[in-house]
Amino acid sequence: MTRIALVLGAGGVIGQAYHAGVLSALAEHAGFDARDADAIVGTSAGSITGTVLRLGVSPRDLAAWAVRAPLSESEAPPRRDLALVPRMQPLRPAQMLRPPSAPSLAMVRRAVVRPWQFRPLAAGLALLAPGHNDIVGQLSALMELDDVPWPERPLWITAVRRKDGRRVVFGRAGSPPAPLHLAVGASCAIPGFFRPVLIGDHTYVDGGAHSPTNAALVRPLHPDLVVVVSPMSGPPGRPGIYAASRRHSARKLRREITALEKAGSRTVVFAPDAEEQRAMGDNLMSGRRVRAVVEVARERTAAKLAAGLGAAFTSGS
Repeated sequence: MTRIALVLGAGGVIGQAYHAGVLSALAEHAGFDARDADAIVGTSAGSITGTVLRLGVSPRDLAAWAVRAPLSESEAPPRRDLALVPRMQPLRPAQMLRPPSAPSLAMVRRAVVRPWQFRPLAAGLALLAPGHNDIVGQLSALMELDDVPWPERPLWITAVRRKDGRRVVFGRAGSPPAPLHLAVGASCAIPGFFRPVLIGDHTYVDGGAHSPTNAALVRPLHPDLVVVVSPMSGPPGRPGIYAASRRHSARKLRREITALEKAGSRTVVFAPDAEEQRAMGDNLMSGRRVRAVVEVARERTAAKLAAGLGAAFTSGS
């Protein structure tokens, strides 16, 4: 049997809608049920999608839930009351332009002692002044998970520790223990916009500060196939902050894909093309575009599978 790892990248509410459209199309047209992935890595929005998949929500219901359509009766998910698509305040980059915190001694030490592991961008984002918005409060559905144990099948949720800018992978052996709902909240805590999330003795921010996908995390698992859904990649489009963000995401993802393929894993990447990006718009927290994004992502993914990407799910199985 082909061992498949699923990587779900960052992208806000719109990113979740993109996940839903892509994964529902993969289930329908390629026979890949994302719930069956041998490992799931979730970053920011991807941590929410990955968690509900591990709770048993089918790809079909993932898309139906996103657009508030009826759910399937034959595959009733264990938490039908869980609000899959959160209602977020709009993300305004200007709100994040406040004086940052000074680097801690631990961050300086890490930069000096382990410069090859130090990520200046991740450290800089971790140092942004804490935002005024409470991610755990806005993701009210997370509180539905406060008594849900960590899934038995691998679910790795990424976050960045503010103390030293280090990536932490909750759910992976050797990582700090964390309640599932707080791990998801930490992974979604956009630096400078949301308040960091306290877990144990440390506070954490969005795992996308380290990488919008963190795809290379699955390399030690040696999966046969890595499926990456990356809402923040794709062609950059017209100049601006979102174009710069897409260029950064695409560059990071190319490096991660190269590392995976050198290790012997096949990869298939789904990133929004120009048509999908037009549906997504520039406000990744907008709930008004969710339905359009789900529908166009489902249509474009089906077209990409028909054009050749579908072969990745049949070869070697």
